[in-house]
Amino acid sequence: MNITKNRGLLVLAVYLIISGCMGAFGITLGALSILVPILAIVAGVLLLMDR
Repeated sequence: MNITKNRGLLVLAVYLIISGCMGAFGITLGALSILVPILAIVAGVLLLMDR
């Protein structure tokens, strides 16, 4: 299995997995629900910076 070296794509993949699980299975993170939008912002910034 080849894991990408691009940090932005890696963070985006984690974000998509978490948000997909939250939507499909009704998983809630409670107080950590702020983590999902932060991951989205970090992924966007890293992708813009091409890292």
